[in-house]
Amino acid sequence: MKIIAAIPARYQSTRLPGKLMANLGGQTVISCTVENTKAMEIFDEVVVVTDSDEISKELEGRCKVYKSRQKHICGTDRIAEFSEEFDADIVINVQGDEPFLKKADIQSIIIEFEEDQDRKIDVISLRHEINKEMERRNPNYVKVVSSLEDYALYFSRSNIPFRREQTDFPTYRHIGIYAFRKDALVRFSKQKPTPLEKLEVIEALRILEMGMKFKMLDAKDLTIGIDTEEDLIWANEYLEQ
Repeated sequence: MKIIAAIPARYQSTRLPGKLMANLGGQTVISCTVENTKAMEIFDEVVVVTDSDEISKELEGRCKVYKSRQKHICGTDRIAEFSEEFDADIVINVQGDEPFLKKADIQSIIIEFEEDQDRKIDVISLRHEINKEMERRNPNYVKVVSSLEDYALYFSRSNIPFRREQTDFPTYRHIGIYAFRKDALVRFSKQKPTPLEKLEVIEALRILEMGMKFKMLDAKDLTIGIDTEEDLIWANEYLEQ
């Protein structure tokens, strides 16, 4: 089974413009992400898909870089533009702002695909439990509810599931890593944004609205995604420890 990591790398960002070129421990964020992904040594290839000449130049000689020919509203659309060109069975979308992703979590995704001999699963992603009420209510944190077999049922920026009474029932935050079978990614590439996706601005909802089987796994390690200036400060402090 051939597996590649495809890293979408958009230069502009609403909350932290140019964040992928920001300094992180003496390197750029995107360089750290690429080097961390390559260091796992579990991918047949690591590629980046970007809209930026600056990012392309930054990564010259480090990995294969595809230049977007179209405008995209999400990272999965960006890599999906080249889905039919990828020589792979599994394409794992590693976000460009996730430089601390751990190898164990990617390995768990790969094992799940290997054990899915009947090819029931189209897409796999990660989740982790959140307990603080502030995090549950934060719309920047996408929450997910799943079936008894851990297939995603819905994603929302709202605090789901609703609790009529006080309970210790878990709330899960979605970690935005998408591992696609190549044929599923090709199907995704041909589907325009769907109604619920546009309503909540969550690309994972398009996968559900298309009727794909979307498996959720529990993350073994929490990651530090860089979305805001505060995240960048925290990430640099983390590297200094």
